[in-house]
Amino acid sequence: MAALGRLSQALLRSSLTQSKRQLSAAAAHGHGEQAARTWKILSFVVALPGVAVCMLNMYLKEQSHTHEQPDFVPYAHLRIRSKRFPWGDGNHSLFHNSHLNALPDGYEGHDE
Repeated sequence: MAALGRLSQALLRSSLTQSKRQLSAAAAHGHGEQAARTWKILSFVVALPGVAVCMLNMYLKEQSHTHEQPDFVPYAHLRIRSKRFPWGDGNHSLFHNSHLNALPDGYEGHDE
C-alpha cells in the first residue's frame, strides 16, 4: 500500500512540474517570436547568398575544367570480369558512364 502512495505522489509531482513548465513557456512567448524573426533574417541575409556564392564557384570551376579522358592503361588488377553482369550485355556495370568508366578493353567509342 505504501508503494501505491509513493507512486501517486510521484505522479502528482510530475504533473505539477509539467504545468509549471507550460506556464513558463507561455511567459516567454515574445522571445520565441523574436528568435524566429532573427533566424528568418539570417536565412535570407547569410544562407541564401552563401548558397549563391557556392553555386557561382561551382559554375566557374566547371567552365574552366578540361573534359579530356585520361589515357587508358590496361592494369591486370582492374576491371576484372570473372562473372558477367545479369543486365545488358554483361560487360557494363549497372550505372555505367561511357565517358568516365572504361571497359576491360578500353573506353567505348575511343579508337586508339
